[in-house]
Amino acid sequence: MSAKENDRTGLTQVQFLTVAEVAAMMRVSKMTVYRLVHSGELPAVRVGKSFRVPEKAVHAYLENAYFDAG
Repeated sequence: MSAKENDRTGLTQVQFLTVAEVAAMMRVSKMTVYRLVHSGELPAVRVGKSFRVPEKAVHAYLENAYFDAG
């Protein structure tokens, strides 16, 4: 399998979420998600006029956002 075919196979494994789905998952507004995408804190792919965010990127962002308040 060539590197190009391997890349395509990897992309088929990616689950993309809409901005609304990310907002619901994080319990924030859609505008907050758009701000995270535009600032580069949350990676996204532009599809036409909308954005799609890889589900793994949302989980990674949330894991890195944890802090010890105690």
